[in-house]
Amino acid sequence: MARSSVRALRKGGRCLFQARHEIELWQTKSNFTTQQLTLMKAEYGTGSRRSRLSSRDAGEVPPTQPAAPVFVYVGSFTGKGEGIYIYQMNPATGALSAVGQATSVANPLFLALDPQKRFLYAIEELAGHAGSVGAFAVDGASGSLTFLNRQSSEGDGPAHLSVEPSGRFVLVANYVGGTVATLPIRPDGQLGPATDVVTHEGEAGPNRERQSHPHPHMILSDPSGRWVLVNDLGLDRTFVYHLDRASGKLILNSPPFAAARPGAGPRHLAFHPSGRYVYVINELDSTLVAFAFETERGVLRPIQTLSTLPKGFAGNNIAGQVLVVPSGKFVYGSNRGYDSVVVFSIHPQSGELTFIGHQWTRGQTPRYFEIDASGCFLLAANLNSDNIVAFRIDLATGKLKPTGGFVPVGNPICIVCRSPALNPKNRASNGTVAVEAACGAYVRGQ
Repeated sequence: MARSSVRALRKGGRCLFQARHEIELWQTKSNFTTQQLTLMKAEYGTGSRRSRLSSRDAGEVPPTQPAAPVFVYVGSFTGKGEGIYIYQMNPATGALSAVGQATSVANPLFLALDPQKRFLYAIEELAGHAGSVGAFAVDGASGSLTFLNRQSSEGDGPAHLSVEPSGRFVLVANYVGGTVATLPIRPDGQLGPATDVVTHEGEAGPNRERQSHPHPHMILSDPSGRWVLVNDLGLDRTFVYHLDRASGKLILNSPPFAAARPGAGPRHLAFHPSGRYVYVINELDSTLVAFAFETERGVLRPIQTLSTLPKGFAGNNIAGQVLVVPSGKFVYGSNRGYDSVVVFSIHPQSGELTFIGHQWTRGQTPRYFEIDASGCFLLAANLNSDNIVAFRIDLATGKLKPTGGFVPVGNPICIVCRSPALNPKNRASNGTVAVEAACGAYVRGQ
């Protein structure tokens, strides 16, 4: 994308990817494919008049005010970005307002909150140095972060971390080092030394450039906290562990893993809120795999594999993030190259997927995106165009519509939303959040 376009976006504070002459500029100065440009023009038409999405256009409904503010934390690559950026989100519009920054962490590649949202944990990665995890206390009123301590991630090149549901352990996947580790969380939020480190072993995938050895890319507990799943991009496997909370040890399950198609490269995964289905996005072949998950035995059974790309796509692409909305009705995946979010509906009885469409992210390389706790907004982090763009989620169809919200951020890598607690009485019988008519209408937690 041309630097002049970026400057215009920064100055306006709005997403101005909406005029024909801008699209023509990209076509001559970027590597967008014909299919990508078609996706852009389908949204904006072929007229040259600039337009901005108003609150009325976005279908905004004034919500009940939340009991506490919604804060959004954005990790960035040091250089263009610096540390963790802190924003407050308007629950009615999805708009972000800058409120602060934490610079005591370098290259925070991934962020995670504990279940009570009192602490935030960040991966730190520096070339030539062992990875580490930084711990921060969160001020619920201002969103500010106070650095607590850091611990080794027990491997080079950490790529992902999460906090298991009891809030007692941080789980870390070290992509370069080929290890996964558990770090205990002390009562004050500080991290203790690792209670377990597991080294992945197995036959590497066929892609010698990307699959030369084990590459754990994501580690995540199931909703019950009993099981821990790890996607290993290098081995084309999704490992299943049992977490022993008494000892902090990871115990490999039997069977130990679900195998991906050779060369697929499992990257990220998302659980359905019911815990009965798992969706794995494969980075290297741009596919999304639906699994049934046997919660009693920790066994993954493949149901369906679908492409994240449109038919006939001929450009280069690698898949990125995958998330399921809190209602459990839709799953979203990002494409880096086709620069879009793909949308699928989820069959409630079978977990099978039905394609709905693609939404251009109004930027380049959407490495990550986040969905807020209400399930009403999706925030896309466009790494190579240095912006975050907000979309409203249609609760009935799952389709995305740009709100007009745009925030310039240097190399945004990861986003995490800290939303107020939702009243348990407003949860559906299957454990998912019941969202009423007004998007962002939170109720005070008990």
